[in-house]
Amino acid sequence: QVQLVESGGGSVQAGGSLRLSCAWSYSGITYSMGWFRQAPGKEREGVAAISSGSSTTYYADSVKGRFTISRDNTKNTLYLELNSLKPEDTSMYYCAAFKTGASWSAPSSYKYWGQGTQVTVSS
Repeated sequence: QVQLVESGGGSVQAGGSLRLSCAWSYSGITYSMGWFRQAPGKEREGVAAISSGSSTTYYADSVKGRFTISRDNTKNTLYLELNSLKPEDTSMYYCAAFKTGASWSAPSSYKYWGQGTQVTVSS
C-alpha cells in the first residue's frame, strides 16, 4: 500500500517562505507526483507537478516564479518550496502520486493522496 505523508506547513507572514515535504512509502517504482491545495469552500486545485525522473515540471499560473517543485527519489521525498507567499496561498496542501490521467492539475488524475499540511499566510 502506498502512503504519502506531508510535513513542513505552518504560519508565516506575507513575503515569507516555507518548504513542504512529502515522504512516500513505495519503492521500486517511481510515479509522477503533484502538489494540490484546497481552501475552505473551494475546490482542490493543482499547484505543481513533476515527472518521475524530474525532467518535466508544471506550475499553476498563480504560483509560477514563486514555488518550486522537486523530488529526491533516493530519499523517497517530494518537495515544494514556497517563496514570496501571499495571503491567498493560505490552504491545506496535499501531495499526490501515480498520475494516470492526462491532466496534471486534475485531482482525478492521481490515485494516491496524503492527509495534507496547513499553510497559513497572514498579511
